[in-house]
Amino acid sequence: MKIAITCGSGDLDSPVDERFGRATGFIVYDLDSGNFIFVDNSQALDSTQGAGIQAAKTVANAGAAAIITGNVGPKAHAALSAADISIYTGATGSVRKAVDDYRNGRLHKAAEANVEGHW
Repeated sequence: MKIAITCGSGDLDSPVDERFGRATGFIVYDLDSGNFIFVDNSQALDSTQGAGIQAAKTVANAGAAAIITGNVGPKAHAALSAADISIYTGATGSVRKAVDDYRNGRLHKAAEANVEGHW
């Protein structure tokens, strides 16, 4: 299973980006193999609007079944939910810590957006 984590670089020690739609990118981590790739999010980062929806498409196209981030707005939440991607908000620390927290059940699914749009 693959999970995506918002981040600023392709390094597991990169801090989790607190923004979903405007994150620099995502580390897509394969829980089975431990392999990961960095997926750039510049097309959403540079958008004037719709960043969350575009970022949700990027995560879905990368094959992730879950996203770990700091915050997610209502349109991004709806787009991720429509793609059947589980959403975990409130993550802090490094990407490595977020993967460990996910594996050990220390993250909780977000039932709704935790910030307003255009955050």
